[in-house]
Amino acid sequence: MASDSGESLVHWHGLDSAAAAAHLGSDLDQGLTADAAAARLAQAGPNILKETGRRHPLVMLASQFTDFMILVLIAAAIIAGFIGEPQDTIAIVVIVFLNGILGFVQEYRAERAMAALKQMASPQARVIRDGQSGQIDAVDLVPGDLVELEAGNILPADLRLTELAALKVDESALTGESQPVDKQLASLEETELPLGDRLNLAYKGTVVTYGRARGLVVATGMKTELGKIAALLSGESGKTPLQKRLARFGQHLALVVLAVCVIIFVAGWLRGEPPLLMLLTAISLAVAAIPEALPAVVTISLALGAARLVKQNALIRRLPAVETLGSVTYICSDKTGTLTLNQMQVDRVLAAGETRSGLPRAEGAPWRELGLVMALCNDAVADADGKLAGDPTETALLEAAQAAGFDKAALQQSLPRVAELPFDSDRARMSTLHRDGETVLMLVKGAPEGVLALCIDQLDAGGTTTIDQAALQDEAEQLAAQGLRVLAFALKRLPAVPDALDTATLEAGLSFIGLAGMIDPPRPEAADAVAACKTAGIVPVMITGDHPATARAIASRLGIIEDGGRVLTGSELARLSLAEFEHEVESVRVYARINPEQKIKIVQALQDQGEFVAMTGDGVNDAPALKMADIGVAMGRGGTDVAREAAAMTLLDDNFATIVHAVREGRRIFDNIRKFVKYTMTSNSGEIWTIFLAPFLGLPIPLLPIHILWINLVTDGLPGLALANEPAERNLMQRPPRPPKESIFAHGMWQHILWVGLLMGGVSLLTQAWTIHVGSAHWQSMVFTVLTLSQLGHVLAIRSERESLFSQGVLSNRLLVGALLLTFALQMAVLYVPWLNPIFKTEPLSLGELALCLALSSVVFFGVEIEKWLVRRGRLYGAA
Repeated sequence: MASDSGESLVHWHGLDSAAAAAHLGSDLDQGLTADAAAARLAQAGPNILKETGRRHPLVMLASQFTDFMILVLIAAAIIAGFIGEPQDTIAIVVIVFLNGILGFVQEYRAERAMAALKQMASPQARVIRDGQSGQIDAVDLVPGDLVELEAGNILPADLRLTELAALKVDESALTGESQPVDKQLASLEETELPLGDRLNLAYKGTVVTYGRARGLVVATGMKTELGKIAALLSGESGKTPLQKRLARFGQHLALVVLAVCVIIFVAGWLRGEPPLLMLLTAISLAVAAIPEALPAVVTISLALGAARLVKQNALIRRLPAVETLGSVTYICSDKTGTLTLNQMQVDRVLAAGETRSGLPRAEGAPWRELGLVMALCNDAVADADGKLAGDPTETALLEAAQAAGFDKAALQQSLPRVAELPFDSDRARMSTLHRDGETVLMLVKGAPEGVLALCIDQLDAGGTTTIDQAALQDEAEQLAAQGLRVLAFALKRLPAVPDALDTATLEAGLSFIGLAGMIDPPRPEAADAVAACKTAGIVPVMITGDHPATARAIASRLGIIEDGGRVLTGSELARLSLAEFEHEVESVRVYARINPEQKIKIVQALQDQGEFVAMTGDGVNDAPALKMADIGVAMGRGGTDVAREAAAMTLLDDNFATIVHAVREGRRIFDNIRKFVKYTMTSNSGEIWTIFLAPFLGLPIPLLPIHILWINLVTDGLPGLALANEPAERNLMQRPPRPPKESIFAHGMWQHILWVGLLMGGVSLLTQAWTIHVGSAHWQSMVFTVLTLSQLGHVLAIRSERESLFSQGVLSNRLLVGALLLTFALQMAVLYVPWLNPIFKTEPLSLGELALCLALSSVVFFGVEIEKWLVRRGRLYGAA
């Protein structure tokens, strides 16, 4: 037997059966000997899918606490404990721990994709060794083994078929082919063929739907096509856009905060403030400036979004995936079962020179005869509930016949089947013989080129007429060019059932009846979903293992491509280097005859061009690309466990339109996270400016460490979390996706944080200067209150980036209103509850002083409303 490395270079589909057996050192009748099989098992290893590079769960858990933002939060917890604020330490530690657990669960679940893939392995296989047929564990198969197959078997390894009888294999999970593939034995000349065109091979994990066969094992374990997919799944998953943005945000924020705190400490010390007070003030400001609630807000926002999406039939497996959908610029969708129903239907019928969309009811010849042959020359059956079972092509024909009033059960009573010539791939047709009174009616269906060549005339309304085989062949080719699978139908009268069923004699001198074109049709809602994607600035792309003509037909019906749009095939893609392909990838909308590795190449090329890519799919062949894409979307009903485990989101209804709802939810969530960042950073900016500028204006330090921590606790807490419940902004799905490299501070956000923070600090310092000037003993409590209430006014104003609060409606986010009322009540308690005054170093304010605080704090609210008015008129921040 050739070495492993040599075998991997063999094009098995190009060898005939004898040459394949010779190359493998096997025998087409006897198979391997038991001793040879044992030796090869020791050499090649067991026929299993190995899990490579799997990390121990404790290592996975520890890795969740190495992110820069997490380290900053841990440092903040230590600082808070150092200055005697254990409540902050506990809060930060709890948040960090919960965040780490969530990350661990997500990563652990992703690694289960391999376990699901292993479930597809066939546990038993029937093998011929030493000339004897017997069952063995599929794990013990080796290259060269001779395996027997029958309907219902899961392929235990990759095989070169050596014998077959009408074998059909469902390869949809591996290749995307929408219907079972008719297998053949003849060797194939072309070297570089897509998996779906290697008709003399059968692959591990696919299913025999019809017939029986024998085949030589040519690959086992990780060397099979399924094993190659398993190897692709073992790679690392990249971070989501949100994780990348927040990581950059945390790094920049920590550096800025540390610099500001050093300046404040030095400035206060040089001014003559007590060093210990300035040290505690600087440390408190550092704790307050780090938005420790940010991970909680992000997690809560994503969890609420995930809960909403479950109600819309989208199950989120990784929480950040919700937000990622809002960033997606390309959706690469599998065709079969995703954009289509994964159910063949008769789309058009042609008879007597007339083309119709379906078989008509109660018509005469030749439509009656066409209905007869579609119903009777057919092995599909209906169960007790009327559901059809059998080959997808035959169920489609029977369904069309039944819809036109042809009852198969009744027809079988009047025209009982007495003999048949079963389908085989060489003849590419099937014939059945039916008793019709004293004669026999033979009904034939098959490939047009084969059936037409056997016809001597054709049926029309008046009987038989001359046949133009060339014209009918052109009609069949035109239907095929539209992506339809075309079958031809014919009949013949016999005086009696022949003694010998000779196909060459019987299937001659036929009368042509008509043609039927079938297709796996688009889902009814898919076209609207594609249009909605385009409106939202998202480019839909179809990637399928199906034929180019079929892919073009479906893509045209859905509006993915216009007439004449380009369809790139797998063989054409294979000839392009990644660099060459990257120049073309953004102009291609449909890919056909694509294998799993090429799906990854498409995703990678788009990502290299700076696009955010969502990949939808349901098959094993989709799993590697689902994992590599920025977000993988699997099908829940018709999808495989492998795809679901590799994906970040699963569509419970297999409805492409559900993705549009998820995109909307993702955009809403990112908007709300942006609003929280804007809110908390502006609040922190206001606190920093207040303390930073006071010494330079000749004012004493306006706030104590306990004041800073209290403001941070009550304003960043409930009001900030309530922003996660903010409804979606108007025209959310009419704007384009966020540019993938866009900063979270884009569209005027950093300018807003700067100027509103200065305004907040300025109002607070004005309060301090005025109250000191008039000799108020409560100046520090008033500054404390103005700064707190200014932040509450700010959160009301930033509920929308453009729309006024008055047009939004104050009560449109009742949770936020409740949070504001509770925060206001807590602030009043700090001022007016006697036993809290010594803890928070506060004093009760008079009614006039409180009214002044309310008036001054409202300045920030009205300032932001003016900012939004300028934005709506296009005078500020461009396309904010």
